[in-house]
Amino acid sequence: MLPVALLAALTAQQTFADGRVLVLDARALGVAAAAVALMLRAPFLVVVGAAVAVTAGVRAMGG
Repeated sequence: MLPVALLAALTAQQTFADGRVLVLDARALGVAAAAVALMLRAPFLVVVGAAVAVTAGVRAMGG
């Protein structure tokens, strides 16, 4: 259980922090898309693909 909690904390820190500043950008929407895919019980590669696609799409639109 501890490794999962550490991985979740590291993911959150890398996603939402830039130095000492909280940042909500395209990465946050990618994590949200992955969370939705997980709730729908999608396979792991689909979860990762959804996160990548959403993040890239938001960045392409200038976000």
